[in-house]
Amino acid sequence: MTLIKSISGIRGTIGGKPGENLTPLDIVKFTTAYGQWVRSPKNTNEKIVVGRDARISGKMVQELVMNTLVGMGFEVIDLGLSTTPTVEMAVQMEAASGGIIVTASHNPKQWNALKLLNEEGEFLDAEEGEEIIQLSERTDIAYAEVDELGSIQPKKDYIDCHIERILELKWVDAHRIKAAGYKVVVDAVNSTGGIAIPSLLRKLGVEVVELYCEPNGDFPHDPEPLEKNLSAIFKKVVQEDADLGIVVDPDVDRLAFIDENGKMFGEEYTLVAVADYILGKQKGNTVSNLSSSRALRDVTEKHGGHYYASAVGEVNVVKRMKETQAVIGGEGNGGIIFPELHYGRDSLVGTALF
Repeated sequence: MTLIKSISGIRGTIGGKPGENLTPLDIVKFTTAYGQWVRSPKNTNEKIVVGRDARISGKMVQELVMNTLVGMGFEVIDLGLSTTPTVEMAVQMEAASGGIIVTASHNPKQWNALKLLNEEGEFLDAEEGEEIIQLSERTDIAYAEVDELGSIQPKKDYIDCHIERILELKWVDAHRIKAAGYKVVVDAVNSTGGIAIPSLLRKLGVEVVELYCEPNGDFPHDPEPLEKNLSAIFKKVVQEDADLGIVVDPDVDRLAFIDENGKMFGEEYTLVAVADYILGKQKGNTVSNLSSSRALRDVTEKHGGHYYASAVGEVNVVKRMKETQAVIGGEGNGGIIFPELHYGRDSLVGTALF
């Protein structure tokens, strides 16, 4: 059993002893530290967005997070079941001072975590993360008195808002996609991708075959979208005579494709394929991290752009993208970052562009 504190948040296995596992005490302690950090002078309000993936412990963890923030006097925007990129966008759309995503990403069901966002809806950098770790060790905490308690405001329509923003993008041609008559199988590992991806595809006029799209947190296979874990969708694509298979991880920031023959297209080529399309429409620069293949460099140079590498980690990719004014970027693990929408890995926009 494990508890890991890092610059990106806190993650661990549910149950066990405080300080050794992800327990209610650890969740409250770390949420409190984040709330203290949010109250720095740079932030203009005390509104925080909170959403979660569908893993079994998610509701319990989210309730602890939200009510801790209420106890500190914050206004909490409760997205409920959501996706990592949706929460990121909601922070911007709500003009909030930050956000917390309750998800352990591609880790198995016994894990959960708090992913922490700044006022831009982006992950914290190393310095900010370290500050929160230090704050979590403080004991001189004062919570709000009864007349100063915060509140929780449910807003369950942000996935729909996210999809509508994608449909408005100039390089997403819903009419052309509908005219093609595609049939697609979706494996969402019984998490929130089962809400978001089929809804997006149907609005694009695609026929959807759902595989593991019930958001109940009962992962039917290892949730990391690697070839060794995806035998069911390989078979289903062939059985259904589908044009494509789509696989996302539990919080919907990693995206993998299966071809019409039931073969893995490869996570490394998710970003490469989408970048090839975008660069064919608008010239520009690209960024991926040092753990990605050189294929993105080759595609970028083919289109007359410049490729730049960043250190591993989404926050480092985003920083480099801003420095180089990249039109698209991401990671070789199937993460697409399209800044015209927002600076975060997003399987929904990746799907629409692909």
